[in-house]
Amino acid sequence: MNWGAFLIDLLQIVGGLVVGLVAGFFIARNYMKKYIKQNPPMNEQMIRAMMSQMGRTPSQKQVNQMMKTMNKYM
Repeated sequence: MNWGAFLIDLLQIVGGLVVGLVAGFFIARNYMKKYIKQNPPMNEQMIRAMMSQMGRTPSQKQVNQMMKTMNKYM
């Protein structure tokens, strides 16, 4: 058995896996950023409904404040 050829093949396999993982990470990250930008997880109507279910009548100022806080963490 030729150990030199075996090590080269093993390094190629490991290198291919590392490159694939790094490329997959960046592709998935860009896809999720684009998806969240197009479909935001919360909007003003959802915030109003949530606060109404909790028994509060939200003012526009409170809704704007919550939206600003949520956008800050996105």
